Amino acid sequence: MHLRPTLERDIQWLPEVERSAAQAFASLPTLAWLARAEVMDAEAHRAFVAAGGSWVVEDQEGRLLGFACARVEDQALHLHEISVRREAQGQGIGQRLLQQVAHAARQAGVRELTLTTFADVPWNAPFYARFGFEVVDERCLTARLRGILAGELAHGLTGRCAMRLCVRA
Repeated sequence: MHLRPTLERDIQWLPEVERSAAQAFASLPTLAWLARAEVMDAEAHRAFVAAGGSWVVEDQEGRLLGFACARVEDQALHLHEISVRREAQGQGIGQRLLQQVAHAARQAGVRELTLTTFADVPWNAPFYARFGFEVVDERCLTARLRGILAGELAHGLTGRCAMRLCVRA
């Protein structure tokens, strides 16, 4: 497996990776609809690539197995998404992508890495907690994180939480 920055030529394959990753939700009755939900479009991916906030993992044949995208917001690098093809999940790809994003946060000199995720889905909040992320208490949410969670709720995403990891350069 090879981790590298996302290139323009990769963008066409990222929605397929995201759709495949979302199939993991099909086994959860309350979230099964996510397996059929819309995915991020090419323009959104292009913006992450242009800002230097997108990475992919590819196999020996150059097939994309997963991606991560993030952007600097305020004094944080916000992880927008990590997606790993369903058949490649459980092989450490998400961990490698997360380590790359944490490295990028340190390189950017921000104070923290933030994200929003499902609180009770095993491959969501518990996954991030294993790497030192902490759930942000609702009373301590920044306006930015509060706005992201409100937007997700408006799109039908319930049971979400914000998490953060303090980073040092």
